[in-house]
Amino acid sequence: MTPLPPDTAANASNDQHPYARLTPDQVLDALASVGLYGDGRLMALSSYENRVYQATLEDGQRVVAKFYRPGRWSEAQILEEHAFAAELMAAEVPAVGPMVLNGTTLHQHDGFAFSVSPWRGGRQPELDDFEVLEWIGRFLARIHTVGAAQPFAHRPTLDLATFGTASREWLLMNEIIPLDMQAAWKIQCEKALDLIATSAYSTSATGTFGLNDATQIRLHGDCHPGNILWTPLDEWGRGGPHFVDLDDARMGPAVQDLWMLLSGDRRQRTHQLGALIDGYEQFRSFDRRELALIEPLRTLRLIHYSAWLGRRWQDPIFPANFPWFGSSDYWRGQVDMLIEQIEAMEEEPLVA
Repeated sequence: MTPLPPDTAANASNDQHPYARLTPDQVLDALASVGLYGDGRLMALSSYENRVYQATLEDGQRVVAKFYRPGRWSEAQILEEHAFAAELMAAEVPAVGPMVLNGTTLHQHDGFAFSVSPWRGGRQPELDDFEVLEWIGRFLARIHTVGAAQPFAHRPTLDLATFGTASREWLLMNEIIPLDMQAAWKIQCEKALDLIATSAYSTSATGTFGLNDATQIRLHGDCHPGNILWTPLDEWGRGGPHFVDLDDARMGPAVQDLWMLLSGDRRQRTHQLGALIDGYEQFRSFDRRELALIEPLRTLRLIHYSAWLGRRWQDPIFPANFPWFGSSDYWRGQVDMLIEQIEAMEEEPLVA
């Protein structure tokens, strides 16, 4: 496979990726710097964008230490994420946010920004259970009620320019796509983005509904099943879903936090969506015009994902876990998925 360009978000001038310096001793030293002393037990948790560790402290308490990818977010953007989590917890929404230690939630150690959160167990929710989906819908509405109270000042907005156009240009400029697939991918990508742009820059008066017509609120941003942990109800009725990882929180339409929970054929997705919105509307109204944005948002995520992989390639964890990225077979699959998405965007939107 042709070598890919370095991670432009990190220190590309250094042959060694910054995370190579983050040894277990460094993690424990960082925790000690904020008064948390580990007993030596560390477990790396699944995370590609950042480095996240579960640590057991000397008193038996378990915490989660998150070391932010250097150069990705500014301090102001990270603190906005933390403030949003604090607002959600103050509103008794089951989100897991960072602990306040030494008067702050964001800390520095040896060039890394990090935060510490309490450990919360759980498993992925059973999304084929409509009662579970309705329950999740209720909590998403509560998240969005808090999210709609005020905008982010520093975090970005999910839009066509940043997720779609910029991702396409970066992939082409850095020659990530093999020559035998580049023309086919470029043609289908441009068709898809043009189709999104037709409505993205419309006004509702034209009879279409695009990204610019939707109300922009603060979102979880990456609400896939892996970021929802489910615990069974105890004898006091405590349990159910709690939301983790607000790292991708940004401004966007409410439907962004719903569509990633849908799967299967159109009939299955329609039923799942109905259950989610039934729960959602017990706490907050939902603008059903946003259902027209589901396939455009899925398409933007598809394009953005490929650019994300390319931008992170200098980080050794990416070649190890995505060895197929950059191959002609991968990009042939991307072309096929773009064709499918173009067809999906031309269909009638889901209804609920």
